[in-house]
Amino acid sequence: MIVETIAFYVFAAVAVLSALLVVGNRNPVYSVLFLILTFFNVAALFVLIGAEFLAMMLVVVYVGAVAVLFLFVVMMLDINFVELRQGFVRYLPVGAVVGVILAAELIFVMTGTGLGTAAPSAPTPAIDQVTNTEALGNIMYTQYFYLFQVAGLVLLVAMMGAIVLTHRERIGVRRQRIGDQVLRDRSSVELTKVKTGQGASGGVK
Repeated sequence: MIVETIAFYVFAAVAVLSALLVVGNRNPVYSVLFLILTFFNVAALFVLIGAEFLAMMLVVVYVGAVAVLFLFVVMMLDINFVELRQGFVRYLPVGAVVGVILAAELIFVMTGTGLGTAAPSAPTPAIDQVTNTEALGNIMYTQYFYLFQVAGLVLLVAMMGAIVLTHRERIGVRRQRIGDQVLRDRSSVELTKVKTGQGASGGVK
């Protein structure tokens, strides 16, 4: 029991500290790395309370897919940090409004209000009569069904935003045009017989 208590405080402290570093770090790559560390520690907390399925899903889905995807997207964006810091004051009012709305929503959820939830269609079985996965599914797809769908929409918007940012037009960067490549004919290609030890002077026109 003492070992579990010590492990809880260690994992909880590291999770809270790494979560603060995610928000407070100026380098987005480091923020994603600290986010991965937060996920691992939260997964360990799930294991301590007996929710092994949630711990495995957190590691496989969020660490193995979402966080790694965020890392690659951030590295591909080529963000100009100087320009980003210059626009901080200009967008501060909008960010403050969004922060206040988000804080109000979190307080609204933590107070236990039932708005946005659906009534269970059938009585929920006792915890000792079902598995961990079945108990989680019964609660998620009955009592918190609407909130689960809203979370899916939020992730969809985030995915679309990442795609739009990655495929934006940039000066000096040539984009691949599939249609032009498919419509090429044989006359645009020059075949050159290269001798051993010499380079090719021809190529694609």
